Amino acid sequence: MIKQLWEKYKHIIAYLFWGVVTTVINLAVFQILSSGIHWNYQLANVIAWFVSVLVAYFTNKVWVFGSHYTTVSDFLVEMLRFFFYRALTLVIDIVITFIGISVLGFKDPMGQFIVKVIDNVIVIIANYVFSKWLIFKDNKQIEDQ
Repeated sequence: MIKQLWEKYKHIIAYLFWGVVTTVINLAVFQILSSGIHWNYQLANVIAWFVSVLVAYFTNKVWVFGSHYTTVSDFLVEMLRFFFYRALTLVIDIVITFIGISVLGFKDPMGQFIVKVIDNVIVIIANYVFSKWLIFKDNKQIEDQ
């Protein structure tokens, strides 16, 4: 029974585990740059996004979706697709942080952190949908060959 549940939900469990790891990285980099060394919160947000997307790509590729692309061109296409869809959610990320911090006034470190946590929940859901159905979708066809 446990093995059946694992087989049924292993992609979701792995995605959630690595999603937590990349979310912690995103929040930590953001807090260090924004609240720690007082960089502009949007610049800190974009840098945190880039670092966490790099981590997310490799963890999703290897441990979540088991991507098996072996050629350089297939690898680059997959990586570009990943970054493209993550860039779409970066727009969501930027809008949410702008509204939360600049419009609603959550400018202190704790307020920014709360905005980023809410933002990350929404972004994680969107990223999973993109990853599952648009980025790593061809891997089943590769495994069947």
